[in-house]
Amino acid sequence: MAMARNKTRTFLTMLGIIIGVASVIVMLAIGQGSKKSIQSQLSSMGTNMIFVRPYSDMRDGVRMDASSMQILKMKDVNAIKNECPHVSAVSPQVSSGGQVVFGSKNWPTSMQGVSDEYLSIRKFSVKDGRIFNEKEITTSAKVCLIGQTIVENLFPNGDSPIGKIIRFNKIPFRVIGVLDEKGENSFGQDQDDIIIAPYTTVQKRIMAITWFQSIFVSAIDENSSSLAQDEMVQALRKSHNLKDSDEDDFELRSQSELINTFSSVTDMLTILLAAIASISLLVGGIGIMNIMFVSVTERTREIGLRMAIGGREIDIMSQFLIESVMISVAGGLLGVMFGFLVSFVVSTLVGWPILITSISIILSFLVCVLTGVFFGWYPARKASYLDPIEALRYE
Repeated sequence: MAMARNKTRTFLTMLGIIIGVASVIVMLAIGQGSKKSIQSQLSSMGTNMIFVRPYSDMRDGVRMDASSMQILKMKDVNAIKNECPHVSAVSPQVSSGGQVVFGSKNWPTSMQGVSDEYLSIRKFSVKDGRIFNEKEITTSAKVCLIGQTIVENLFPNGDSPIGKIIRFNKIPFRVIGVLDEKGENSFGQDQDDIIIAPYTTVQKRIMAITWFQSIFVSAIDENSSSLAQDEMVQALRKSHNLKDSDEDDFELRSQSELINTFSSVTDMLTILLAAIASISLLVGGIGIMNIMFVSVTERTREIGLRMAIGGREIDIMSQFLIESVMISVAGGLLGVMFGFLVSFVVSTLVGWPILITSISIILSFLVCVLTGVFFGWYPARKASYLDPIEALRYE
């Protein structure tokens, strides 16, 4: 067989396919791994989460800061609780940045003023201590929970923060709980660099305001998210006394929408990466066509002899087409193995998230077969159309 007689040439022909298939698998693995990583990180923030904030409209040619608009009040929180059956938890939210101090240690951070339902909405859990209760919310108690980043910077010796008094913007707070570690989110934000306190405490003692910057809501489940949003829109419009002709003075954003947006972006990037990697497959296919033309030229007398003893055009074409497909498929098998190896190296050394799916492998094999057929067809057709007499005379 011609392939066995020219092992080096055959391998060099397959090399383009090997590199092409490996490139496609690695690019798809990086794209899918990134997509899964982003989805899991966003899901860790609460897949059913919906948050409400004031609509930042234009006034006198200046865009207003949404967090400073005084339209979200306690009546809105109550309206969502009472009029939205697809909502499972509601928490108002106010936030203030500042310096937290304990002894000689200090750390710049932010304090979130929320209700006790905020932890379930944002998927936070308490590692040590407890969450503040309704009485502490009502009395604007100076108590708080702190994240692991705060613990590491204020209590580096491993002392328990529970019961300790820390100061945030010179105001003393007693630590009653420590949050479990969550790590960074998809935007690179440290979710453990946080202090959580009753919203009434942050409103009155730190910010001196009576409104909320936003409202965090959790739907019953992910499938109920859109229904919960519709109910919330109606409840908030009624609470704000908006007429049918009035536009909403608030806006809703859901975590599922954010996940879908990021998924669409990563899908587009994955397709782009795979398309770029496929160029090497095209080059490999051209290599197969080139070597098949050479093979036809070298074996012209053989073709003429076969046709002279009764070989049909379809037999000649099938012979060269099968050789082309075998080179392509063999290159594909080696390419898949090489792609797995490169993906493992990238994941280990660079630390990128990698996910190799069965779809990428099946797609690679289909592309290999199609490449062999497409680029091998014309040389095979040329071989089958040779004139037997002229082929036998060929030197």
